[in-house]
Amino acid sequence: MDFSLSPEHQMTQKMVRDFVQKEIAPVIKEYDRRQEPIPFMLKRMGELGILGLPFPVRYGGQGMDYLAWGLACEELEAMDTHLRVVMSVHTGLSAMSIFQWGTEEQKQKFLVPLAKGEKIGCGAFTEPGMGSDVAAMRTNAKRDGDHYLLNGEKMWISLASKADLALVTVKTDPSSPKPSSALSTFIVDLHSEGVKTGDIHGKLGVRAGSTGWISFTDVKVPVENRLGEEGEGFKITMSAFDHGRYTVASGATGIIRAALEASVKYAKTRTTFGKPISEHQLIQEKIAKMSQDYEIARLLYYQVGWLKNAGKRCTRETSFAKKFATEASFSAANEAIQIHGAYGFSDEYDVERYLRNSKGAMIYEGSSEIQTLIQAGYALGERADKPLRCEAPAYDPEFWQN
Repeated sequence: MDFSLSPEHQMTQKMVRDFVQKEIAPVIKEYDRRQEPIPFMLKRMGELGILGLPFPVRYGGQGMDYLAWGLACEELEAMDTHLRVVMSVHTGLSAMSIFQWGTEEQKQKFLVPLAKGEKIGCGAFTEPGMGSDVAAMRTNAKRDGDHYLLNGEKMWISLASKADLALVTVKTDPSSPKPSSALSTFIVDLHSEGVKTGDIHGKLGVRAGSTGWISFTDVKVPVENRLGEEGEGFKITMSAFDHGRYTVASGATGIIRAALEASVKYAKTRTTFGKPISEHQLIQEKIAKMSQDYEIARLLYYQVGWLKNAGKRCTRETSFAKKFATEASFSAANEAIQIHGAYGFSDEYDVERYLRNSKGAMIYEGSSEIQTLIQAGYALGERADKPLRCEAPAYDPEFWQN
């Protein structure tokens, strides 16, 4: 197995790192304090091709592979989590699901502008009173001739008030004996009549990110905007989560690295008892653990990227990567604050923001508890991957780059 990065991978890392250092670093504290999105962020990510990194050129993308996508997420979240969240919901939940499940007509109509950054997408799955239990959702759609009427509400939706379209999973067959067969997924124009959106404020972390709600009142959705067949909504949603969890895992790896780098820098300059605190063994223990966790998290998401490139299902491996990296990022940020002492308790230093941001990833895109159940299911032989009608495409350089 070759763990080296190609020149294209290194180019992606440098491009994204340059963007966040030059354009985001000078303003991130201000917008985090104001709890407002950075106004130019989405446009710039589109202009630089970041939003369309892992899609074929023919669909408006940059023709890069799945590992490059993960590398970009690491660099983005090493600066701030809200940047990676965009890659999770716009690129992962929304655009990647259309790439996997959409017809050619849907790809041309929706994927191309998403990959180019001309349109912004989000994934609308969670509802009030319904978190991890996807099959319990109450938002519904009823067929009415050549369209569906959509009613209900989605909550905790990243980019809800910024997106042009949303991938929405709803109940279309309430009488189905299998809850998972009762769901269908639609591509919904959020500028349609009957759609309302709003923002949620007062969040613990990801304060510069846009998080909100979407309500639907008799929203007309054309039949041709249904993604997949009726009753495939659960499968589509679960495959979307696989894509999203990959970005969460690779992004959380960036927080570990950022916490490590900040701790090393501070420990070498802060002096106590006549010597730098980096010479104290208890400080070294904390830094060694961060370094170890970074390497493990990085290798776990590299493995997922490799499996995705090969076109192999990797729900189990993605779950490992997501759970480990998010929990390790919270631990690293917590220890970084401890190393910084009283200064770590102030937003003068970035480590307090890392801690606030890292907590959310242990909840969204499938909580740590859900990941534990997934992993136990595989280990006990009670869970197995069944073939999907539309598997995620394997990376083919000739197809992707033409």
